[in-house]
Amino acid sequence: MKKIWAIILAAGASTRMNRQKLLLPFNGKTIIETVVENVARSVSSNILVVLGSHREQIRKQIVNYNVKFCVNENYLDGMLSSVICGFRTLPEEAKATLIFLADQPQIPSPVTDLVIETWQKSGKGIVIPTFNGRRGHPVLIETRYKTEIEKLDPEKGLRVLAEKFKNDVYEVECSIPEILRDIDTPEDYENEINKNR
Repeated sequence: MKKIWAIILAAGASTRMNRQKLLLPFNGKTIIETVVENVARSVSSNILVVLGSHREQIRKQIVNYNVKFCVNENYLDGMLSSVICGFRTLPEEAKATLIFLADQPQIPSPVTDLVIETWQKSGKGIVIPTFNGRRGHPVLIETRYKTEIEKLDPEKGLRVLAEKFKNDVYEVECSIPEILRDIDTPEDYENEINKNR
């Protein structure tokens, strides 16, 4: 398992929320803490959190967790810039990494376990969980794709990688709709809080 890492993308400015959403309460903790704890159940301490906006507040919130950090100074360029920052920071022995969105605290660890297990059995370099045929997170990508990721169009993002190397993609269907849902707006946040009450 030492060869599998997780990159948590936590650099966004939360513009649609009008405040830093990752610091909002969720099930007795903050959103970012909940995500880190969920991820840690599957990958232990091999967790890299990409920071950008509100970096000190977010770092302070999870500094007591066994995670490593990288700072994406270009976070305003979009999510792909954070993915690139994460890939560049991974240790050399890392063979694959799971990409998590920090605003998906409702994804349970069995989803991550399923993606890892599918990667180990399938022999494919990109594994994507799906719900009713729609692709969600976390996406697992082998680190050999690092240079390809750095060449992608920031406007189109990571999905182009799966299009370009579709023969190396394995989709695994799961029964968890949460893999499709993130928290972008106050309405999203209220909906997720209400579901957990």
